[in-house]
Amino acid sequence: MASLKDMRVRIASTKATQKITKAMQMVAASKLRRAQTAAEAARPYAEKMDAVISNIAGAAAGSPGAPVLLAGTGKDQVHLLLVCTGERGLSGAFNSSIVRLARERALALMNQGKEVKFFCVGRKGYEQLRRTFDKQIIENIELRSVRQLGFVNAEDIARKVIARFNNGEFDVCTLFYSRFKSVISQIPTAQQLIPLVVEAPAAGAVATNYEYEPEEDEILSSLLPRNLAVQIFRALLENNASFYGAQMSAMDNATRNAGDMIRKQTLIYNRTRQAMITKELIEIISGAEAI
Repeated sequence: MASLKDMRVRIASTKATQKITKAMQMVAASKLRRAQTAAEAARPYAEKMDAVISNIAGAAAGSPGAPVLLAGTGKDQVHLLLVCTGERGLSGAFNSSIVRLARERALALMNQGKEVKFFCVGRKGYEQLRRTFDKQIIENIELRSVRQLGFVNAEDIARKVIARFNNGEFDVCTLFYSRFKSVISQIPTAQQLIPLVVEAPAAGAVATNYEYEPEEDEILSSLLPRNLAVQIFRALLENNASFYGAQMSAMDNATRNAGDMIRKQTLIYNRTRQAMITKELIEIISGAEAI
């Protein structure tokens, strides 16, 4: 049985841990609001950009001059998985859920005889994926030094992806990230970026024809690279909000668990101390009676 001193040290250690997790919860809560606002503000622009490009692409699809980012290479053999995760842990299943979705997609593609490559954004995803796919990771970008995410960060990633595509290194690119829903709910999401997936118009919808100047192909050549950066930027912002939401929830659970441990340890300490005092009293009384 542990001594009273050991119990006191254990209780003090648990209280110190509880203070740390409570502080981390409060920091995550303060950063979550700004991150959530940024993610929600980016959604309408990204969705509208996607809708506009889909409308233009519908007219340009199948034309000989269609941009390669829209038409693709005509093959489906080499897949690039762009996996965006966090730079830090202590956030529950946030990072592992994104990696799990990407790993499942990779294994499914490999079972079909496809070649899979990884482009990692975020230290935690890279650390988890390299255990299994070390030789298939072609690039890793860490944003740990970035204090506030900007569109320039997404543009840099988009340029590198497009450069590798133009060099013929892959045929299909899929983005993996976590879409923020609430503090307790973040949804791992896969979105194909290259070639662009053009959504068919809803059934019964009235088709609207537009005349473009310059031609659709020329407009798309300019818009498609920017759309790629916009979608990546949206994913980074969604990830940022999801991380703080997951960390806030995880630290709240850790704080409550520490409180439960402190109560149990204190109860055991008090019972042990009471038993020792009772034993000493019995020994004193027994000695007095013997005299």
